[in-house]
Order: sequence, then C-alpha cells, then structure tokens
Amino acid sequence: MVSLTKVAFAGFAALSLSACAGSGIGDNDTERAVIGAAAGAVVADATDNDVATGAAVGGLAGVFCDDAGICR
Repeated sequence: MVSLTKVAFAGFAALSLSACAGSGIGDNDTERAVIGAAAGAVVADATDNDVATGAAVGGLAGVFCDDAGICR
C-alpha cells in the first residue's frame, strides 16, 4: 500500500523538477505535463511506489505549476 507521505513526496519532487524545465522547454501546459509525468514516474519508481500514480501526480503538478506561480 502506498503511503500518503510517499505520494506527497513524489508529487512535490515532480513539481520541483517540472518547474526547472526552463530555456524554452515547458512553455505550455502540455510540455509541462509531459515533463511532470516523466519526473513523477521516475520518482515513484525510485521510492517503490506505483509508477502510474507518480506519473499522474507529476503530470497534474506540471499542468498547474504555472497557475500556482511556481514555474512562470
């Protein structure tokens, strides 16, 4: 069973990684979603969590990071 702490950590890490996209990459929601999903999947795999859940959390974090003012 995946603990909430691990899922939150994976989401935070994916959000942090997607915010660092810079240099023309990640300029729109689709690009940030792909970057976030990839980062979320990697973090979830590294922390022995469900990769699909990590990708979903990372993708959502990537889409909404600009709306939250994190990756402008």
